[in-house]
Amino acid sequence: MQNPYVKSAGPGGSSIGSAVSVAANMVTVSLGTETAGSILCPSSFNSVVGIKHTVGLTSRGGVVPISTRQDTVGPICRTVSDAVYVLDAIVGFDPYDAVATRKASKYIPHGGYVQFLKADGLRGKRLGITSYPFFSFRNDSENSHAFELHFNTLRVLRAEFKLSLNAYLKELLTSPVRSLADAIAFNKKFSDLEKIDEYGQDLFLKAEKSTGMGELEKNALGNLTEASKNELQKLMKDNMLDALVTPLSYNFRHISGVLAIGGFPGISVPAGYDHDGRPFGICFGGLKGFEPKLIEIASSFEQATKIRKPPSFGP
Repeated sequence: MQNPYVKSAGPGGSSIGSAVSVAANMVTVSLGTETAGSILCPSSFNSVVGIKHTVGLTSRGGVVPISTRQDTVGPICRTVSDAVYVLDAIVGFDPYDAVATRKASKYIPHGGYVQFLKADGLRGKRLGITSYPFFSFRNDSENSHAFELHFNTLRVLRAEFKLSLNAYLKELLTSPVRSLADAIAFNKKFSDLEKIDEYGQDLFLKAEKSTGMGELEKNALGNLTEASKNELQKLMKDNMLDALVTPLSYNFRHISGVLAIGGFPGISVPAGYDHDGRPFGICFGGLKGFEPKLIEIASSFEQATKIRKPPSFGP
């Protein structure tokens, strides 16, 4: 899969097909799935709009899982308006993802999200602009803290992936692969095929070694929850912010991981092109249920800048 703006540039993230197809005018709208950055990053790198909403606003029923705590299905479109219309169409309760969708349904506003598409939506908003990437700190003790958070994230995700995937595979009606262990064995059997991803297989092996959500994993999850509460949530509440604003480029994508940890929403909107013509976006992120504010901000920014241009399909 190639970036339609600069072929030598990476399209970025696992929902690249959704982002590239929209950017290249192959489809009008699409859906992406995100665990940590897979909607926001490819949207940014392909000059389209991606909405990674509060976890649970849309169902994950039928989606191959990684983490029920972070997995999200959201729209990727060429405009904020298109993305919001799609969002309105897909949010709501689903018995196939009952716990998450019931819990998040309280955030869905009466009348839907289209009402928040406003050209003057930035008016009166209080925005926080980060001066450095979250969880990538500037002294040794803070760097140690950042490493610990990253390690905790990996530990928890591996355990969640094994448990979630095993549950998903067991529900399939007809499949010889019924567990993560079966998937690993299948890959080994057909390892001579070029389509077998060695990196992915390595991740499978590391996840399979997990014993599930034991004490270490529960402690790691507790650390992540506290980090999210004491850093991003505290920052926004103490400063009465409507949104956090960061660039979302090849060298600055940390915000997507921060939003993922807390199940928080974010919207990536085209913001420009570098000297090589590679697109980059701006990300507006907030706390759970902040979608109305983020849509107002993103819509207003888009209308004020109108910076997106068709792809060049350059080398």
